Amino acid sequence: MLTIASRIDVMNRLGRAMADPNRSRILLSLLEAPGHPAQLSRDLDLSRTNVSNHLACLRGCGLVVATPEGRRTRYEIADPHLSQALEALVNVVVAVDDGEVACVEERCTVPGCSADCSDDDSDPLLHFDGGSGREDLA
Repeated sequence: MLTIASRIDVMNRLGRAMADPNRSRILLSLLEAPGHPAQLSRDLDLSRTNVSNHLACLRGCGLVVATPEGRRTRYEIADPHLSQALEALVNVVVAVDDGEVACVEERCTVPGCSADCSDDDSDPLLHFDGGSGREDLA
């Protein structure tokens, strides 16, 4: 179980990694597909040294992993769960920034969300208590 101190450390590492616009661009590129430093350098119009330094930071933060492939090294997001979380974060930030609905879920239960279905009485499963056999009457 993570303590508050270790959670703060994890959040600080993530914030540090995403604070630089070029590291964010590299992360977004790696969300689409794994990449090699030379290819990332070309695609993002950054120097190889710059890309390598940013990839080292992202590795140190635990966000990407490097896999040797002969003389080259392939980089990818460290974990599929992290990929999903980063995609969700990007979607929410873009939606909020554009002033659009921040929710991509059809049946969202987040209070205050414009897609909030918590007040929808038409579907009793939305108010089912999960196993006691009674519906939530609140």
